Amino acid sequence: MTSTVIYEGDLHTNAKHLQSGSAIETDAPTDNKGRGERFSPTDLIATGLGACMATTMGIKANDLGVDLRGLTVDVTKHMVAGPRRIGGIDIHLRFPQGLELDEKQRAILENTARTCPVIYSLHPDIQVNTEISW
Repeated sequence: MTSTVIYEGDLHTNAKHLQSGSAIETDAPTDNKGRGERFSPTDLIATGLGACMATTMGIKANDLGVDLRGLTVDVTKHMVAGPRRIGGIDIHLRFPQGLELDEKQRAILENTARTCPVIYSLHPDIQVNTEISW
């Protein structure tokens, strides 16, 4: 088992990662009867994509002898109706200033981001737009 999710009422959940014991709390978003006090479940999906891109690039960067510390991933989730779901996710990867990479290293890292496991786990109707700032 990976995690346990407990519904706490008032549209809040508490999810516990069983291996580490870390926890994530959720709330429904303000546009769907929540107060937006925490990540919503769909926020976690979009944020998981950004985290997966950063993590897999970090793994590849280690193989290349590159330090990606300071990489920032900005995530914007777009909801659609009929049925209510994530329609799109915008990802903006901003690499640290002063990071010196050759074209081959950049291409490898870009490809790594665009082929992370989460992106392959999303429904194909979800439009993922990735912008990269070197």
